[in-house]
Amino acid sequence: MAAVDTSSKDVSAVALPGLGRALIAAGKLNQKSAEDIYKKSQSTRSSFIAELTGSGVVSAADLAHTVSSVFGAPLLDLDALDPQRLPRDLLDVKICQAYRVVVLSKRNNRLIVATADPTDQEAAEKIKFTTQMGVDWVIAEFDKLNRLVDATTKSATESMDAIVGNGGEFDFADVTVEEATESQETGANEVEDAPIVKFLHKMLIDAFNMRASDLHFEPYEHQYRVRFRIDGELREIASPPIAIKDKLASRIKVISRLDISEKRVPQDGRMKLKVGPDRVIDFRVSTLPTLFGEKIVIRILDPSSARLGIDALGYEPEEKERLLHAIARPYGMILVTGPTGSGKTVSLYTCLNLLNKPGVNIATAEDPSEINLPGVNQVNVNEKAGLTFAAALKAFLRQDPDIIMVGEIRDLETADIAIKAAQTGHLVLSTLHTNDAPTTLTRMRNMGIAPFNIASSVILITAQRLARRLCAQCKAPADIPHESLLEAGYREEDIDGTWVTYRPVGCSACNNGYKGRVGIYQVMPVSEEMQRIILRDGSALEIAEQAKREGVRSLRESGLHKARIGLTSLEEVLAVTNE
Repeated sequence: MAAVDTSSKDVSAVALPGLGRALIAAGKLNQKSAEDIYKKSQSTRSSFIAELTGSGVVSAADLAHTVSSVFGAPLLDLDALDPQRLPRDLLDVKICQAYRVVVLSKRNNRLIVATADPTDQEAAEKIKFTTQMGVDWVIAEFDKLNRLVDATTKSATESMDAIVGNGGEFDFADVTVEEATESQETGANEVEDAPIVKFLHKMLIDAFNMRASDLHFEPYEHQYRVRFRIDGELREIASPPIAIKDKLASRIKVISRLDISEKRVPQDGRMKLKVGPDRVIDFRVSTLPTLFGEKIVIRILDPSSARLGIDALGYEPEEKERLLHAIARPYGMILVTGPTGSGKTVSLYTCLNLLNKPGVNIATAEDPSEINLPGVNQVNVNEKAGLTFAAALKAFLRQDPDIIMVGEIRDLETADIAIKAAQTGHLVLSTLHTNDAPTTLTRMRNMGIAPFNIASSVILITAQRLARRLCAQCKAPADIPHESLLEAGYREEDIDGTWVTYRPVGCSACNNGYKGRVGIYQVMPVSEEMQRIILRDGSALEIAEQAKREGVRSLRESGLHKARIGLTSLEEVLAVTNE
C-alpha cells in the first residue's frame, strides 16, 4: 500500500482524520474545506466521510477512485456483487454497522474487507481484535457501501425470530439498572447475552443514530411492532414476535425504575444510555395499558439540542430580535404555544441557556424535567405528593428567583401565581396549548384570568410548529400552478417569477426527501394597542388584525416564507399550519 507524504502540506491547524489529510495531499480538498467539514461532522455526530460525501464537495465515486489511487488499494464496484453470496458470521454485525464495512471473503488468516476509508485505524484494530485475523482493504463507493451494509446485516426482526424459534423461551436475566446500562464496564456477560436486553439496546442505539425523537413499542392481538418518529413522521422499524411483549415491557420498566407488577395504570419514568466515552442520553418512558398489553413510548431527551443556539432553531432575523428583546427585559411573562411535539421545550431551554449566568437565579417546574441544564434549579412536579405547579411556584417566590420557567399553565391557580410573579419583578416563561399567538390571550381570558392582569403581565407570545426540512442534496424545483400558489396564501405581487418552490425527491442521505426539521414561528410582542384590545375584552380576531398591522407574520405566512427560500416544501407548510 503506497504511503502518502503530507509533510509538505500544512495540516496541523486541526487534528484532521487521515482521510482528510490524504485528500489535501492529493489536491482534492483544501485545508479550510477539510476543517469545516470535520468540524461539522463533530457537531452533527456523523463520520467525516459521511459529511464529506453528503456536502457534495467530493462525490462518492470520485472519492473512491482518489482513495484507491492514493493508497494503492483495489477498487471494487459493489453493484456487481450478490449480497446473498457474501460470507456471514465472520464479523459481528454491530462492527459492520458502526464502521460501515462489509466482509467480502476470507483468505488464509486474513479478511478481505470493503471500506470507503482505509485510514480508519480504529476500525482495522477493532476487526483484528475481534476476529484475530489480519485485514486487507478493498475500496468501495461510500453510498453503495452503505446500501450493502444495510442489506447484509441482520435486522432486529430476524434476530428476534431466531431467538424465539424454540417456542418463545428467553434467557432473561434479572439485573439492576446499572448492570443493564453499563454491562460492558461491569463485565456482566449474562446481561449482554440476554436477548431482550440486546434487542432493546439495539433499538435505542438505532433510534439515536437515526435522529428519532420517540420510540413506540406497540402490542396488538396478532403482532408487535416498533416504530420510530423521525423528522415528525412515524416509521415502522421492526416487527418482533408477539411473544416478547411482556418481557420487553418488564425490562424497560426495570431500567426506568417503574413498578413491573403494576400493569393496570399508566406509569412514567426515566432511563439513561451511554453512547460514548463522555456522552449519556436521557430517555423519558411512558407506559399505557392497552387491550393486548402495555404500549410503551420512549422520548429521546438530548441535552445538546438546547445548546445549539437560537440561530439553529430557524427564527427569521426580525423574529429573533423580538424574542431576544423580550427575554432581556427584567420582568414580564413570555409564553410559547403550540401542540405537543412542536419544539416548545427546546425553545424555552434555548432562552434559558442564553439567560443562564452566574449572577442569575433560575428555577423551573416541569412535569417532568426533560433537559438537564447545569446552573438551573429544576423541580419535577409530583401531584401525588402534593407538589403541583402552583405549589412549586409558591415555593419559588420564597427562593429569591430572577427567572421562573413553568412547564405548562394548566389551571387558574397556576396562572394567577405566575402572573403575580411577572408583575412583581420576575421574568416568567411558560407554555400553553393554543393554535396561534392571538388565541392565547383569549384562552387565558377563558381560564378566568382578569383582562387587566393579562395586559399588564404578558409581554410576548410565540406560536410555533416544526416542518420537515428539505434535503439540500436532492431537492428539486417544483412546478406549482399560479392558482395553487395564490390559494396557499401567496399574494399576487409575491409571485414574480424570480424564485421557485422546491419539492422532496429522496436520496441515500435523507428520509424521503427531508432531513431534519425547521421551526415555523409567529412571534407576537404585546403592544400598547393590543393591551387596549385585551382590556376591553376584544376577540382573538381583533388581536390578530392588530398583529398584522404591526408586521407580525401569521404561522401560515411564516411557513410560506420558509418555502419561498427553499427550506421546506409548500405541501409541508400546508400540512403543519392552519388557515
